[in-house]
Amino acid sequence: MHQPYGGVVPELASRDHIRRVLPLAQQVLQEAGRGLPDVDVIAYTRGPGLAGALLVGAGVACALGAALGKPVLGVHHLEGHLLSPFLSADPPEFPFVALLVSGGHTQLMQVDGVGRYALLGETIDDAAGEAFDKSAKLLGLGYPGGPALSRLAEQGDAAAFKLPRPLLHSGDLDFSFAGLKTAVMTQAKKLGDQLEPRKADLAASTEAAIVEVLVKKSLAALDATGLRRIVVAGGVGANRRLRQQLDAACAKRGVRVHYPELSLCTDNGAMIAMAGAMRLQAGMQEARTDYAFDVRPRWPLDALAA
Repeated sequence: MHQPYGGVVPELASRDHIRRVLPLAQQVLQEAGRGLPDVDVIAYTRGPGLAGALLVGAGVACALGAALGKPVLGVHHLEGHLLSPFLSADPPEFPFVALLVSGGHTQLMQVDGVGRYALLGETIDDAAGEAFDKSAKLLGLGYPGGPALSRLAEQGDAAAFKLPRPLLHSGDLDFSFAGLKTAVMTQAKKLGDQLEPRKADLAASTEAAIVEVLVKKSLAALDATGLRRIVVAGGVGANRRLRQQLDAACAKRGVRVHYPELSLCTDNGAMIAMAGAMRLQAGMQEARTDYAFDVRPRWPLDALAA
């Protein structure tokens, strides 16, 4: 739906949510062998994200809650990603360092428990997912570009082009990927007619640059906190090269790495339900029964702990 535009069109996304949300809810209840009376609490994504899409979810959740007489709970989108590995066959234990990597966010957090988050570092411009998508667009790989770039990179030589690793030696835990995107654009222009036969090499070199920064900053976060466990969450967490390199680096240090299942790396409802359940069980939040709602398109994760 969004492919002709090269990115998400908010109005189209909101309308598509409206069309799909009720049939999808009915489908997953049926697949789970459950009915609406079995539901105890209805969790929904309150933010951050596109306001129109968030309003669809919040409105349906609160209307459903009112109709069933069930409480509702607004959940932070990134907290859903952060806690999604608890749905895996090998769930982590608190405390841990979390690397949140997605299209809109690249952050390192110290996680001491549900709702107990401290920001260690974040991107000062493009997120890692944006760097993947924008570089893919420069290579003519369409939308969404990140997965396409990663597939193409498997056929290329990661050492073919010397691309920058922004802020790699900055001494802090912040990220920057805008300069890398510019370097990819410069290299693509320099190649000119030779871009097509060298496209896989440039894709591999781009992926290698992003992954090296993510891995080294993650290891630095472990050193800074003294923790021995790291959780990787968000769409970029599905990247094969990132998993391979982080696994290898952490194995040398005796550090445990946890990921969500591949199907739970991108945005999904299961992680929001899980985060809502964990917040309730930890006594961090009470579900509401007044069914009034708002959404928070901008909502820093560390503000949630305050």
